[in-house]
Amino acid sequence: MSKPAIKTLGELKKANYASRGIKDELRQNLLRNIKEGKNSFEGIHGYEYTVIPELERAILSKHNINLLGLRGQAKTRLARLMVQLLDEWVPVVEGSELNDDPFNPLSRYAKELINEKGDDTQVDWLHRDDRFAEKLATPDVTVADLIGDVDPIKAANLKLSYADDRVIHFGMIPRANRCIFVINELPDLQARIQVALFNILQEGDIQIRGFKLRLPLDLQFVFTANPEDYTNRGSIVTPLKDRIGSQILTHYPETIEIARTITQQEARRDGRNEEQIYVPSLAKDLLEQISFEARDSEYIDVKSGVSARMSITAYENLLSTAERRALLAGEETTTVRLGDFMGMIPAITGKVELVYEGEQEGAASVAHTLIGDAIKTLFISYFPEIKKLEKQNENNPYDPIIAWFFDQTDFELLDDLNEAEYKKMLDDVAPLQTLINTYQADLDKKDQYFMKEFILWALVEFKKLSKYRMSEGMRFKDLYGSYINGL
Repeated sequence: MSKPAIKTLGELKKANYASRGIKDELRQNLLRNIKEGKNSFEGIHGYEYTVIPELERAILSKHNINLLGLRGQAKTRLARLMVQLLDEWVPVVEGSELNDDPFNPLSRYAKELINEKGDDTQVDWLHRDDRFAEKLATPDVTVADLIGDVDPIKAANLKLSYADDRVIHFGMIPRANRCIFVINELPDLQARIQVALFNILQEGDIQIRGFKLRLPLDLQFVFTANPEDYTNRGSIVTPLKDRIGSQILTHYPETIEIARTITQQEARRDGRNEEQIYVPSLAKDLLEQISFEARDSEYIDVKSGVSARMSITAYENLLSTAERRALLAGEETTTVRLGDFMGMIPAITGKVELVYEGEQEGAASVAHTLIGDAIKTLFISYFPEIKKLEKQNENNPYDPIIAWFFDQTDFELLDDLNEAEYKKMLDDVAPLQTLINTYQADLDKKDQYFMKEFILWALVEFKKLSKYRMSEGMRFKDLYGSYINGL
């Protein structure tokens, strides 16, 4: 819808335009969406029965909102999507710095202009995309930044006394009048700055350098906070928490399916598609399982959390690793291999906060451990469990694979193998195909080679084979065969 053609206050009155507050806009438009069965928070997954119903109830109650959760839980994304619940266009007094409603002007400028020109007052239109303001709370934020201050340069240029309220330079919050205003990481805001928000949230007036201005600002506040911040860096002062209507707890994806959906949506593919770089379904599950393992790992600080951004950046690195390998081999298409997962370790190490034990292990070692744990967790979903202790003479479906490696000393899956060489190496281990035919007979042929490599890595994790990382690839061996042959 294009900008309305109405240009003056008089035309606005003739059109019977009725202004309403931002919280009423959000409430009425949300009610309409609910009645029509329309999703108001498109692109948010996993919150359908938890966060979104609570957020909708808060909007219907016309509350200011605090989204409380660990990093990478779509808190800011939710706040930005609220913009879609605003009216597409709203009228403002032209030239006003406070987005003055022509029917309810706040600033001295707008009031004097309307008194002077009446129905001829020029009206401009503000699109909903421009009605969002955001501030990251940092220790250096001042009251002047958020609320405003006296501007001596303005006073000198206009030859005004400091007693004249026209010398005020308004801060971010008054300039965001009739907008959604988001303060990210609220606990990082100094306590004295948080106190400055009290009157804005409750009474609607602001004070600047002795000027007591009755400005009933029309704002929808959304705050975001990390529970870790309450103890480590700062806290939300109690009277401010008391003035925030609803506090909503966010969370990480609860299933691999939801996590996969988020990663596929958010990862920047840069034009790379499934025809160029094929990613087996198991590879996508394995990547998400790494994040689940990280959130339960003894090496990682659970209070800090593991952001969904880890899976997204790791997936991008995985694609890039496969793409680079294919280019070096002179091939235009390729399939992701399990060995390519080594290429996403930098995306893991940069996204996790390690506890003391993790620091002792080292970030790269912890990343390798997470990949191994993810393989072990998923393996039993596809094949029989590998028991630590086995009964004598009991048939074990993995014995043929282990026996194949007994006499092998040079089975190496190098990183730079082309597709034909890679497939031949895995095809040579015939028991792998037999195991897949027995337990995963319906597996897509395009996924079979990744599954074969997955089996080898799993047997290593369950201590049935050994694996050595060389500079140019991986070497798989029987645990004891080479030692016995050497004797």
